[in-house]
Amino acid sequence: MSAAQTLIAPVDYRTDPSQYKHWKLSFNGPVATLGIDIAEDGGIRDGYKLKLNSYDLGVDIELHDAIQRIRFEHPEVRTVVLTSLKDRVFCSGANIFMLGLSTHAWKVNFCKFTNETRNGLEDSSRHSGLKFLAAVNGACAGGGYELALACDEIWLVDDRSSSVSLPEVPLLGVLPGTGGLTRVTDKRRVRHDRADIFCTLVEGIRGERAKEWRLVDEVVKPNQFDQAIAARALELAAQSDRPADAKGVALTRIERSEREDGLGYATLDISIDRAKRIATFTAKAPRATQPAGIDAIVAAGAGWWPLQFARELDDAILSMRTNELDIGTWIFKT
Repeated sequence: MSAAQTLIAPVDYRTDPSQYKHWKLSFNGPVATLGIDIAEDGGIRDGYKLKLNSYDLGVDIELHDAIQRIRFEHPEVRTVVLTSLKDRVFCSGANIFMLGLSTHAWKVNFCKFTNETRNGLEDSSRHSGLKFLAAVNGACAGGGYELALACDEIWLVDDRSSSVSLPEVPLLGVLPGTGGLTRVTDKRRVRHDRADIFCTLVEGIRGERAKEWRLVDEVVKPNQFDQAIAARALELAAQSDRPADAKGVALTRIERSEREDGLGYATLDISIDRAKRIATFTAKAPRATQPAGIDAIVAAGAGWWPLQFARELDDAILSMRTNELDIGTWIFKT
Protein backbone atom coordinates (compact mmCIF):
# COMPACT_ATOMS: atom_id res chain seq x y z
CA MET A 1 0.00 0.00 0.00
CA SER A 2 1.42 3.40 -0.98
CA ALA A 3 1.67 6.42 1.33
CA ALA A 4 -1.11 8.07 -0.67
CA GLN A 5 -3.40 5.08 -0.29
CA THR A 6 -3.05 5.07 3.48
CA LEU A 7 -4.79 8.46 3.53
CA ILE A 8 -8.14 6.97 2.52
CA ALA A 9 -8.60 4.89 5.68
CA PRO A 10 -11.87 5.61 7.56
CA VAL A 11 -12.11 8.97 9.31
CA ASP A 12 -14.29 9.60 12.36
CA TYR A 13 -15.45 13.21 12.69
CA ARG A 14 -16.76 12.72 16.23
CA THR A 15 -14.65 14.26 18.99
CA ASP A 16 -14.85 16.37 22.15
CA PRO A 17 -12.50 18.68 24.11
CA SER A 18 -11.09 15.80 26.19
CA GLN A 19 -9.70 14.32 22.95
CA TYR A 20 -8.27 17.49 21.40
CA LYS A 21 -4.62 17.31 20.38
CA HIS A 22 -4.25 20.70 18.73
CA TRP A 23 -6.51 23.27 20.39
CA LYS A 24 -6.75 24.60 23.93
CA LEU A 25 -10.27 25.88 24.69
CA SER A 26 -10.73 28.15 27.70
CA PHE A 27 -13.46 30.44 29.01
CA ASN A 28 -13.47 33.74 30.89
CA GLY A 29 -16.99 35.12 31.24
CA PRO A 30 -18.22 36.32 27.83
CA VAL A 31 -14.90 35.51 26.12
CA ALA A 32 -13.70 32.11 24.93
CA THR A 33 -10.13 31.61 23.75
CA LEU A 34 -9.17 29.04 21.15
CA GLY A 35 -5.42 28.58 21.43
CA ILE A 36 -3.68 27.05 18.43
CA ASP A 37 -1.09 24.59 19.74
CA ILE A 38 -0.78 21.98 17.03
CA ALA A 39 1.03 18.80 18.01
CA GLU A 40 3.77 18.04 15.48
CA ASP A 41 3.33 14.29 15.88
CA GLY A 42 -0.46 14.44 16.06
CA GLY A 43 -1.31 14.17 12.38
CA ILE A 44 -4.45 12.27 11.43
CA ARG A 45 -2.23 10.10 9.20
CA ASP A 46 1.40 9.01 9.33
CA GLY A 47 4.19 10.32 7.15
CA TYR A 48 4.44 14.01 8.05
CA LYS A 49 4.92 16.36 11.00
CA LEU A 50 2.66 19.34 11.65
CA LYS A 51 5.46 21.84 12.18
CA LEU A 52 4.97 25.60 12.66
CA ASN A 53 1.30 25.23 13.61
CA SER A 54 0.49 23.79 10.19
CA TYR A 55 -2.73 21.82 9.99
CA ASP A 56 -4.36 18.76 8.49
CA LEU A 57 -7.90 17.40 8.53
CA GLY A 58 -7.64 16.34 12.17
CA VAL A 59 -6.92 19.91 13.26
CA ASP A 60 -10.02 21.20 11.49
CA ILE A 61 -12.21 18.41 12.89
CA GLU A 62 -11.35 19.72 16.34
CA LEU A 63 -11.96 23.33 15.30
CA HIS A 64 -15.39 22.44 13.94
CA ASP A 65 -16.28 20.66 17.16
CA ALA A 66 -15.04 23.52 19.34
CA ILE A 67 -17.12 26.12 17.50
CA GLN A 68 -20.26 24.00 17.74
CA ARG A 69 -19.72 23.49 21.46
CA ILE A 70 -19.26 27.21 22.04
CA ARG A 71 -22.45 27.93 20.11
CA PHE A 72 -24.61 25.39 21.94
CA GLU A 73 -23.00 24.70 25.30
CA HIS A 74 -21.87 28.21 26.23
CA PRO A 75 -24.55 30.83 25.56
CA GLU A 76 -22.68 33.21 27.87
CA VAL A 77 -19.82 33.45 25.36
CA ARG A 78 -20.07 36.39 22.99
CA THR A 79 -16.52 36.72 21.66
CA VAL A 80 -14.09 34.02 20.55
CA VAL A 81 -10.39 34.91 20.41
CA LEU A 82 -8.24 32.80 18.10
CA THR A 83 -4.56 33.02 18.94
CA SER A 84 -1.40 30.94 18.97
CA LEU A 85 0.17 29.30 21.99
CA LYS A 86 3.47 28.86 20.16
CA ASP A 87 6.26 31.40 20.02
CA ARG A 88 6.52 33.64 16.93
CA VAL A 89 4.11 31.65 14.76
CA PHE A 90 0.33 32.01 14.53
CA CYS A 91 -0.42 29.42 11.83
CA SER A 92 1.47 28.49 8.68
CA GLY A 93 -1.52 26.96 6.89
CA ALA A 94 -2.15 23.52 5.45
CA ASN A 95 0.73 21.10 5.85
CA ILE A 96 2.47 20.82 2.50
CA PHE A 97 3.93 17.36 3.18
CA MET A 98 0.46 16.05 4.05
CA LEU A 99 -0.86 17.39 0.75
CA GLY A 100 2.03 15.80 -1.11
CA LEU A 101 1.16 12.37 0.32
CA SER A 102 -2.57 12.71 -0.33
CA THR A 103 -4.75 11.40 -3.10
CA HIS A 104 -6.72 13.89 -5.17
CA ALA A 105 -9.95 12.83 -3.47
CA TRP A 106 -8.44 13.38 -0.01
CA LYS A 107 -7.25 16.86 -0.96
CA VAL A 108 -10.68 17.77 -2.34
CA ASN A 109 -12.45 16.62 0.83
CA PHE A 110 -9.83 18.27 3.04
CA CYS A 111 -10.20 21.64 1.30
CA LYS A 112 -13.99 21.31 1.27
CA PHE A 113 -14.16 20.69 5.01
CA THR A 114 -11.64 23.45 5.72
CA ASN A 115 -13.80 25.84 3.70
CA GLU A 116 -16.82 24.77 5.72
CA THR A 117 -15.12 25.46 9.05
CA ARG A 118 -14.20 28.99 7.88
CA ASN A 119 -17.73 29.56 6.60
CA GLY A 120 -18.94 28.28 9.97
CA LEU A 121 -17.10 31.08 11.78
CA GLU A 122 -18.83 33.68 9.63
CA ASP A 123 -22.20 31.94 9.96
CA SER A 124 -21.81 31.91 13.76
CA SER A 125 -21.05 35.64 13.67
CA ARG A 126 -24.00 36.39 11.44
CA HIS A 127 -26.64 34.16 13.04
CA SER A 128 -25.46 33.14 16.52
CA GLY A 129 -24.19 36.43 17.89
CA LEU A 130 -20.60 35.22 18.26
CA LYS A 131 -17.84 37.62 17.29
CA PHE A 132 -14.42 36.31 16.31
CA LEU A 133 -11.16 38.14 16.95
CA ALA A 134 -7.93 36.85 15.42
CA ALA A 135 -5.06 37.77 17.74
CA VAL A 136 -2.18 37.20 15.33
CA ASN A 137 0.90 36.92 17.53
CA GLY A 138 3.34 35.48 15.01
CA ALA A 139 3.85 34.59 11.38
CA CYS A 140 0.49 34.04 9.70
CA ALA A 141 0.68 32.48 6.25
CA GLY A 142 -1.53 30.78 3.67
CA GLY A 143 -4.38 28.89 5.29
CA GLY A 144 -3.43 30.46 8.61
CA TYR A 145 -4.23 33.89 7.21
CA GLU A 146 -7.39 32.47 5.63
CA LEU A 147 -8.46 31.36 9.12
CA ALA A 148 -7.84 34.90 10.39
CA LEU A 149 -9.74 36.33 7.41
CA ALA A 150 -12.82 34.36 8.48
CA CYS A 151 -12.85 36.26 11.78
CA ASP A 152 -14.65 39.57 12.26
CA GLU A 153 -11.41 41.40 13.07
CA ILE A 154 -7.67 40.75 12.77
CA TRP A 155 -5.21 42.31 15.22
CA LEU A 156 -1.50 41.87 14.49
CA VAL A 157 1.38 42.16 16.93
CA ASP A 158 3.85 44.82 15.75
CA ASP A 159 7.12 43.08 16.63
CA ARG A 160 8.93 43.72 13.32
CA SER A 161 8.74 40.06 12.32
CA SER A 162 5.11 38.91 12.51
CA SER A 163 3.39 39.24 9.15
CA VAL A 164 0.39 38.11 7.13
CA SER A 165 0.86 36.45 3.74
CA LEU A 166 -0.72 34.37 1.01
CA PRO A 167 2.44 32.85 -0.52
CA GLU A 168 0.78 30.01 -2.45
CA VAL A 169 1.28 31.58 -5.89
CA PRO A 170 5.03 32.36 -5.69
CA LEU A 171 5.93 29.26 -3.65
CA LEU A 172 3.60 26.59 -5.03
CA GLY A 173 2.08 27.97 -8.22
CA VAL A 174 -1.49 27.49 -6.91
CA LEU A 175 -4.22 29.86 -5.75
CA PRO A 176 -5.14 30.04 -2.06
CA GLY A 177 -7.65 27.21 -1.53
CA THR A 178 -9.90 28.32 1.30
CA GLY A 179 -11.27 31.71 0.38
CA GLY A 180 -8.15 33.85 0.75
CA LEU A 181 -8.42 35.93 -2.41
CA THR A 182 -12.18 36.38 -2.12
CA ARG A 183 -12.06 37.50 1.50
CA VAL A 184 -9.15 39.88 0.85
CA THR A 185 -10.94 41.72 -1.94
CA ASP A 186 -14.66 41.24 -1.23
CA LYS A 187 -14.73 41.10 2.57
CA ARG A 188 -11.83 43.33 3.57
CA ARG A 189 -12.09 45.59 0.49
CA VAL A 190 -8.38 45.54 -0.24
CA ARG A 191 -7.62 47.42 -3.45
CA HIS A 192 -7.10 44.98 -6.31
CA ASP A 193 -3.69 46.35 -7.22
CA ARG A 194 -2.52 45.92 -3.64
CA ALA A 195 -4.08 42.45 -3.47
CA ASP A 196 -2.13 41.48 -6.59
CA ILE A 197 1.13 42.64 -5.01
CA PHE A 198 0.30 41.03 -1.66
CA CYS A 199 -0.22 37.62 -3.27
CA THR A 200 3.23 37.71 -4.88
CA LEU A 201 5.19 38.50 -1.70
CA VAL A 202 6.56 35.38 -0.06
CA GLU A 203 7.60 37.33 3.04
CA GLY A 204 4.17 38.92 3.42
CA ILE A 205 3.36 42.31 4.92
CA ARG A 206 3.73 43.40 8.52
CA GLY A 207 3.13 46.32 10.86
CA GLU A 208 1.48 49.57 9.87
CA ARG A 209 1.65 48.70 6.19
CA ALA A 210 -0.60 45.70 6.79
CA LYS A 211 -3.12 47.99 8.49
CA GLU A 212 -2.83 50.67 5.80
CA TRP A 213 -3.59 48.05 3.13
CA ARG A 214 -6.60 46.78 5.15
CA LEU A 215 -5.03 43.35 5.55
CA VAL A 216 -5.49 43.68 9.34
CA ASP A 217 -7.61 45.96 11.49
CA GLU A 218 -5.06 46.98 14.13
CA VAL A 219 -1.38 46.60 14.95
CA VAL A 220 -0.26 46.66 18.56
CA LYS A 221 3.16 46.69 20.22
CA PRO A 222 4.12 43.43 21.95
CA ASN A 223 4.05 44.82 25.49
CA GLN A 224 0.48 46.04 24.97
CA PHE A 225 -0.86 43.21 22.83
CA ASP A 226 -2.48 40.94 25.45
CA GLN A 227 -4.21 43.84 27.19
CA ALA A 228 -5.44 45.29 23.90
CA ILE A 229 -6.87 41.94 22.80
CA ALA A 230 -8.65 41.45 26.14
CA ALA A 231 -10.17 44.93 25.95
CA ARG A 232 -11.29 44.56 22.34
CA ALA A 233 -12.81 41.14 23.04
CA LEU A 234 -15.00 42.68 25.74
CA GLU A 235 -16.00 45.54 23.42
CA LEU A 236 -17.10 43.06 20.77
CA ALA A 237 -18.95 41.04 23.42
CA ALA A 238 -20.92 44.13 24.41
CA GLN A 239 -22.28 44.33 20.84
CA SER A 240 -23.69 40.78 20.93
CA ASP A 241 -27.27 39.79 21.72
CA ARG A 242 -26.37 36.31 22.97
CA PRO A 243 -28.53 35.34 25.99
CA ALA A 244 -25.96 35.40 28.79
CA ASP A 245 -28.31 33.88 31.37
CA ALA A 246 -29.57 31.04 29.13
CA LYS A 247 -28.93 27.37 29.78
CA GLY A 248 -26.59 25.66 27.36
CA VAL A 249 -27.27 22.43 25.49
CA ALA A 250 -24.69 19.70 26.04
CA LEU A 251 -23.67 18.11 22.75
CA THR A 252 -23.52 14.46 23.71
CA ARG A 253 -21.59 11.98 21.58
CA ILE A 254 -23.35 10.99 18.37
CA GLU A 255 -24.13 7.29 18.48
CA ARG A 256 -24.13 5.24 15.29
CA SER A 257 -23.89 1.63 14.20
CA GLU A 258 -21.64 0.63 11.33
CA ARG A 259 -22.28 -2.28 9.00
CA GLU A 260 -20.93 -3.44 5.65
CA ASP A 261 -23.85 -1.94 3.74
CA GLY A 262 -24.30 1.34 5.61
CA LEU A 263 -24.69 3.35 8.79
CA GLY A 264 -27.46 3.51 11.36
CA TYR A 265 -28.48 6.40 13.62
CA ALA A 266 -31.48 7.04 15.84
CA THR A 267 -33.02 9.46 13.32
CA LEU A 268 -31.40 8.31 10.09
CA ASP A 269 -30.36 5.21 8.19
CA ILE A 270 -27.92 4.98 5.27
CA SER A 271 -28.14 1.92 3.04
CA ILE A 272 -25.36 1.35 0.49
CA ASP A 273 -25.77 -0.58 -2.76
CA ARG A 274 -22.17 -1.00 -3.85
CA ALA A 275 -23.00 -2.70 -7.15
CA LYS A 276 -25.05 0.31 -8.23
CA ARG A 277 -22.82 2.83 -6.38
CA ILE A 278 -25.91 4.28 -4.66
CA ALA A 279 -26.47 5.31 -1.03
CA THR A 280 -30.00 5.84 0.25
CA PHE A 281 -30.44 8.19 3.21
CA THR A 282 -33.74 7.51 5.00
CA ALA A 283 -34.89 9.96 7.67
CA LYS A 284 -36.90 8.48 10.53
CA ALA A 285 -39.81 10.43 12.02
CA PRO A 286 -39.88 11.07 15.79
CA ARG A 287 -41.22 8.09 17.72
CA ALA A 288 -42.57 10.12 20.64
CA THR A 289 -44.54 13.34 21.06
CA GLN A 290 -42.18 16.28 20.67
CA PRO A 291 -41.89 19.08 23.25
CA ALA A 292 -44.11 22.05 22.47
CA GLY A 293 -42.63 24.92 24.48
CA ILE A 294 -39.16 26.42 24.65
CA ASP A 295 -38.57 25.17 28.21
CA ALA A 296 -39.40 21.61 27.18
CA ILE A 297 -37.19 21.91 24.09
CA VAL A 298 -34.25 23.10 26.21
CA ALA A 299 -34.87 20.28 28.67
CA ALA A 300 -34.73 17.77 25.80
CA GLY A 301 -31.30 19.12 24.92
CA ALA A 302 -29.38 17.23 22.23
CA GLY A 303 -32.21 14.67 22.18
CA TRP A 304 -34.65 17.18 20.67
CA TRP A 305 -35.43 15.58 17.32
CA PRO A 306 -34.57 18.50 14.97
CA LEU A 307 -31.19 19.02 16.65
CA GLN A 308 -30.43 15.32 16.90
CA PHE A 309 -31.36 14.78 13.25
CA ALA A 310 -29.25 17.73 12.09
CA ARG A 311 -26.20 16.48 13.99
CA GLU A 312 -26.62 12.89 12.79
CA LEU A 313 -27.16 13.97 9.19
CA ASP A 314 -24.07 16.15 9.36
CA ASP A 315 -22.00 13.23 10.69
CA ALA A 316 -23.40 10.90 8.03
CA ILE A 317 -22.61 13.28 5.18
CA LEU A 318 -19.06 13.87 6.38
CA SER A 319 -18.46 10.16 6.91
CA MET A 320 -19.90 9.14 3.55
CA ARG A 321 -18.12 11.67 1.41
CA THR A 322 -14.75 10.95 3.07
CA ASN A 323 -14.92 7.20 3.52
CA GLU A 324 -17.16 6.00 0.66
CA LEU A 325 -15.52 7.47 -2.42
CA ASP A 326 -16.94 4.87 -4.82
CA ILE A 327 -20.55 5.80 -4.08
CA GLY A 328 -21.59 8.16 -6.86
CA THR A 329 -25.26 8.86 -6.09
CA TRP A 330 -27.04 9.74 -2.85
CA ILE A 331 -30.81 9.40 -2.57
CA PHE A 332 -32.65 11.15 0.28
CA LYS A 333 -36.09 10.02 1.39
CA THR A 334 -38.36 9.82 4.43
